[in-house]
Amino acid sequence: MMKTKVVLNRLLIASFVMLISGCSTYEVAQDYVLEYFDSKDNREPPAELVNFRASLKVTKLWETNVGEGTKEMYLKLTPIVTYDKIFAASADGKVSAYDTTTGKLVWETKTDTQISGGPGSGDNLVFVGTSDAEVLALEQDTGKLKWRARVSSEVLAPPRADSGVVVARTIDGKLVGLSTENGTKLWTHDRPVPVLSLRGTSAPVIYDDVLIVGFASGKLAAISLQEGKTLWETRIAIPSGRSELDRMVDIDADPIVGDGVIHVVTFQGNIATVLLKTGQVVWQRDMSSHSGIAMDERYLFVSDDESHIWALDRESSSALWKQDKLHARAITAPAVYGEYVVVGDLEGYLHWINSDDGSFAARIRVDESPIIAPPVVVDDILYVTTEQGTLAAYQANGS
Repeated sequence: MMKTKVVLNRLLIASFVMLISGCSTYEVAQDYVLEYFDSKDNREPPAELVNFRASLKVTKLWETNVGEGTKEMYLKLTPIVTYDKIFAASADGKVSAYDTTTGKLVWETKTDTQISGGPGSGDNLVFVGTSDAEVLALEQDTGKLKWRARVSSEVLAPPRADSGVVVARTIDGKLVGLSTENGTKLWTHDRPVPVLSLRGTSAPVIYDDVLIVGFASGKLAAISLQEGKTLWETRIAIPSGRSELDRMVDIDADPIVGDGVIHVVTFQGNIATVLLKTGQVVWQRDMSSHSGIAMDERYLFVSDDESHIWALDRESSSALWKQDKLHARAITAPAVYGEYVVVGDLEGYLHWINSDDGSFAARIRVDESPIIAPPVVVDDILYVTTEQGTLAAYQANGS
């Protein structure tokens, strides 16, 4: 029970999902959870930073501010890179495009709404979801608003698009397929939502006209992009325990697709590898994570709910190493940078870790606010955003 309390405190918000639109019961329940889990008695202090001899030189290429931060709402507004631009969104409604090399502002659009999910891209458009139950589409080249579409509730994950369809997830358990041309609703896929779930949803992954989606029930499904029909469904974790807290098995981390398999992890459940075509489980082992996973050609890297980083063999699931010196530092999902793994933490630090043995290679501080969204690596540049709205680009070389 104590472990769950710590995790929910780090998440900042736990949501009772009462499938009754506009009912004040939701706010009362959510306030109760916040008050209960945010008390000082339930907080585990973050580990002190350890000293080490840096073996990697990290250089900041540029830095800018993308707008007002997330106001402790636990919004993973992860930037996305497309060709020579990086797109970023802020909670106060700004969507911006920057040159990836220089950080120079290319365009900026004020949407006059609170952005809660995104950005996503596809079909030459940038997409964001809002707290007011909308999906917005902007032109990648100019930032001009092309359309906005109403959905059923708040959108926390980045909308994803391909082949003329953009898919948005809403917190009331729906997947919605919209036309990228004009925002017309093409289909809706509805799933029941547990009474209690973490604040957040994993983003759908599009692969060969198929959506790979993880749900708060602990199930993973393949869904057709064009029709919204279920192709297969696999349970990754089974809810267990007496309380609704104990039974939470959300898949909040984005699944990873590669080499004919899907890698997925749940909260208070398992990490698993399943076959892409059938959903058959290849292997699974106990693991709890809401932050996420990453992989290289050899390993799976996991940030677990105690802020320990694991390296697992992709074929057998055996643990190669575990780095526990960032305990309770609310680390992000890992990002792979060459022979290193990078995570951000609650005090604005980026930690560079050797992927071979889990030892620390470098540490830098972006600013003094938490890093919630995982770093993004494209080519040999790492991009990161902070809760204060800092967007920065870094490059690393051996020292």
